[in-house]
Amino acid sequence: MEIFSIQKNMDLSGKTAIVTGGAMGIGLGIVCRLAEAGANVVIADINETTAEESVLPLQKKGWKVAFVRTDVSDEESVKNMISFSLKTYGNVDILVNNAGIYPTIPVMKLKLADFDKIISVNLRSTFLCTQNVAAEMIKQGKGGKIINITSVDALHPSSVGLATYDASKHGMWGFTKNVALELAPYNIQVNAVAPGAIATPGTGVGQVVSSDIEAILKKFMEKIPMKRMGEPDEIGKAVLFLASDLSSYMTGSQIVVDGGVLLT
Repeated sequence: MEIFSIQKNMDLSGKTAIVTGGAMGIGLGIVCRLAEAGANVVIADINETTAEESVLPLQKKGWKVAFVRTDVSDEESVKNMISFSLKTYGNVDILVNNAGIYPTIPVMKLKLADFDKIISVNLRSTFLCTQNVAAEMIKQGKGGKIINITSVDALHPSSVGLATYDASKHGMWGFTKNVALELAPYNIQVNAVAPGAIATPGTGVGQVVSSDIEAILKKFMEKIPMKRMGEPDEIGKAVLFLASDLSSYMTGSQIVVDGGVLLT
């Protein structure tokens, strides 16, 4: 059996990756690792200003990174995202379904519009992006990698107020496993990464936050055996593993990156 070098296994040169919600936080951490490994990366995000600010310094590093404004819950917008990727780089080989929202609203105070939006952005988007990108991967005939960013909440609830978010993440994990079965004959591997508490602008780390959010963060931190929050790059490294040939015999799996919080 021939054993290739680590460098060759991790080399993504010539491959194109789409990262939804890639303008900041976990998404940007993923973008950086994939681009560093040589991939052409498309940031698909609804936030134009933040995305454009993120793209420039990455391009200055010599990395191939482009941005397309995308509403991942809208089918036409998703199709435009794929057309842009093909027009810009010629192929699509890796999809990272990272875009998501997590408003904290107890069920008894939740409005139907809130429920629909969370499910739409988190779960409907995963279906739309997976279906449309996988169709292109099948047409290309070279296989592919689909990586869904779930959450430890896909396995265990973290706090009251996230019932709809938890439902969407449980849905993503179930979707990951079943689609892995469906796409395996096409050599398309479908896996997931479940982050725990990650220090991003969305979690309020390093910002002035309400007393309620501060209390939630403090309570959650007490549960983490490693006694710290994770960094976006720590999710980026896990995604790079799944996007590369290092994970060549994995599909339908979920990597938990949580500092040990599920142990408690």
